[in-house]
Amino acid sequence: MSKITTLLNVISKRSISLSAPREGKRNFRKFIIANKRGSRLHKERQAGPNPELEVDKRGVRDTGYVLNGRFYNIPEMIPELVVPDLTGCDLKPYVSYKAEDVIQSEFTAQQLFDAVYSKKIVTDYKEGKLDAEGQPIEPSEEEKLQPHEAVERAKRTGSDIF
Repeated sequence: MSKITTLLNVISKRSISLSAPREGKRNFRKFIIANKRGSRLHKERQAGPNPELEVDKRGVRDTGYVLNGRFYNIPEMIPELVVPDLTGCDLKPYVSYKAEDVIQSEFTAQQLFDAVYSKKIVTDYKEGKLDAEGQPIEPSEEEKLQPHEAVERAKRTGSDIF
């Protein structure tokens, strides 16, 4: 009887092996490791005729194309930095941390009305271009807008609402 229970004990036990079957040997050719050191020309010289040593081009675009094993350079594809001429400019390229904070009050509806409409209303009143109800005889484009059109125009790209 004891042999049968021992045999059943051995069969029913489960075990987990924590050692790797290849004992640490890995195939590193399948892991792509980016070239981090050296210039691009150095890497190309290092790769040479060996097609397995590929030059990593992440973040770099070609400035031409390869045709029949020859590289053709396209001048339009070379990035060009356009920097304005700042001679005679009094502005500095940075804002100092010692600069005073600009405190500006919230732009109210009254200030918006004064900035956009008040001047035209005053000139229309002085020139007599208002009807009996006080509406302008020759309304400007902004005065012709309906409320929903004004909201749509404010939400368009390029407006300062957001």
